[in-house]
Amino acid sequence: MSLTPMPPTDTRALFRPVATELVTLLRGMAPADFEKPTIAGTWVVRDVVAHIVDFSMRRLSFHRDALAPPPPKRPITSEREFVDFINGINADWVDASRRLSTRLLTDLVEKATIELADFFEALPMDAPALFGVSWAGEQTSDGWFDIGREFTELWHHQQQIRLAVGAAPLENARFLHAVLEIALRGLPHAYRDVAATDGDTVALDVTGPARGQWTLVRDPGRWAIQAGAPEAPTTRVRMSDDAAWRLLFNALKGDAARAAVQIDGRADLAEPLLAARSVVV
Repeated sequence: MSLTPMPPTDTRALFRPVATELVTLLRGMAPADFEKPTIAGTWVVRDVVAHIVDFSMRRLSFHRDALAPPPPKRPITSEREFVDFINGINADWVDASRRLSTRLLTDLVEKATIELADFFEALPMDAPALFGVSWAGEQTSDGWFDIGREFTELWHHQQQIRLAVGAAPLENARFLHAVLEIALRGLPHAYRDVAATDGDTVALDVTGPARGQWTLVRDPGRWAIQAGAPEAPTTRVRMSDDAAWRLLFNALKGDAARAAVQIDGRADLAEPLLAARSVVV
């Protein structure tokens, strides 16, 4: 297969069906389900639900309604300080939300995510981005990439809930394929300090319903990601679509990550992939 530039991934029409599936799931859950642990660190299900409300309402407020984001309490001078800032505001909301009933949280999810779908569906594909995608190393991003990042948040947090309560994953593989197309665009940033010879390639073969092939290519002075795979890459990494999203969204680490992939060729060029994350961590 030849390599081709990755075209923009349009996720605008995907918010509504994924949000609808989420609300249906939440309305059918028992009260005890909201207290079950998740793969999202110390958060239980109700905390993940509250976080979905938070990032959806923030996006509506800052983007649709043009509210200026409150500045941080102190200047942010490093990537680590930015991560701490984001984690702090996430935690503040989740802590406060524990005063809300799960019924009210579900109502808020429905209102916020459906209004978010309304807003994104009305945006032009080339609308300016609100924020740069930090995990891709971008200070400014294309608008479709910024929107796509928001879609990956909605999808993967819903998947965390589904795993916690034993619900089936979303059936439509188009959703996960779009998540992977967005998330994999962070790989050149993850590889930014990896030395290689110009022309070296790291091919990623993803199997399963959301399957696809993508390749990191070492161009002069930088890495780039393209669709497809060469016949003889320097390194080839094979994994399932389930393993791919878990890896990129911080749910597959260390030995578990290594056990979930098959590596052919230079193993050292696969190591940065195992540590890559398409979330702020």
